[in-house]
Amino acid sequence: MDLLKETVKKIGLLDHRTMEVAKERIDALVKPPGSLGRLEELAIQLSGITGELYPNVDKKVVIVMAADHGVYHEGVAPNPQIITAIQTPNFVKGVTGVCAFAKQTKSDVVVVDIGIAVDVDYSGVINKKIRYGTDNMAKGPAMTREEAVKSLEIGIEIATEEIKKGKNLVATGEMGISNTTASTAIISAIGGLDPMEIVGVGAGLPVEKLSHKGAVIKRALEINRPNPQDGVDVLAKVGGFEIGGMAGVMLAAAANNIPIVVDGVIATAAALVASKIEPKVKQYLIPSHSSAEKVGKQALELLGLEPLFDLGLRLGEGSGAVLAFNFVEAATYMVKEMITLEESGIIL
Repeated sequence: MDLLKETVKKIGLLDHRTMEVAKERIDALVKPPGSLGRLEELAIQLSGITGELYPNVDKKVVIVMAADHGVYHEGVAPNPQIITAIQTPNFVKGVTGVCAFAKQTKSDVVVVDIGIAVDVDYSGVINKKIRYGTDNMAKGPAMTREEAVKSLEIGIEIATEEIKKGKNLVATGEMGISNTTASTAIISAIGGLDPMEIVGVGAGLPVEKLSHKGAVIKRALEINRPNPQDGVDVLAKVGGFEIGGMAGVMLAAAANNIPIVVDGVIATAAALVASKIEPKVKQYLIPSHSSAEKVGKQALELLGLEPLFDLGLRLGEGSGAVLAFNFVEAATYMVKEMITLEESGIIL
């Protein structure tokens, strides 16, 4: 609990003076004002996060948290739970979707077992297992409050280690069968939304089973009554270990003035948890894509964030966030490599 409190205390406001200087330079570049759209806004945000007019985001990492969920036993997922354990080593091997994009963006992939239902003995998978999956949230709390805090602090520890190694751009990824169920429960709880109206197919649940998935989430919310103003309580009641780990990564990044790119449904649920713990964390978040899942769009609206692109993605893993690394880096190149009208000799 001490690590969480210390981290939260370090999260401050953006450097608005540097943002003003960045905006002045961007407005003066050899282009019509505003003609590079969201890239201009992104560059100003990056200057505010880092306190630098010319920030570097060349050392990138996606931290993938893997865990299982007790709610799986309610029949809310189309695939067997063992897939979490089978797929997790594939991130280390570099053969998953997010790994392909990580290679293209020259990003590191860090893989953490924070609560897989079985032992995963594979070199490169960091073992931070809290226990073998959460409890069934449809019958009671997914975890204790102490476990929720532990998941957050594991995320803080992993992210802090990467930042100490020089990482200056971070994304979160995940692996966990049934984690869209937990994420939808979190988003429903914090947003006061009816899960029956926003529940999605996740990793391919047949449409005819959506009503069952929504009913399970609704029952979990009714049984556990999570406090929507308390991010730790929501995480404990209806969350997952990997979601807590992701939220912890976000808190650590914000505390160290590092931009963090948010992926789809599970990442936005984690971002909502983090923003309830410390609202200022929102300023450090960069949304990547508009998820093909309705609940993902709802989560971004709750965060007040607008996605950079929409490619119909719903893979998860951090795949959309790593694709967005290209846009983030492009924004820094715009500021560094373009000259101003005055420098070019153009007088208007």
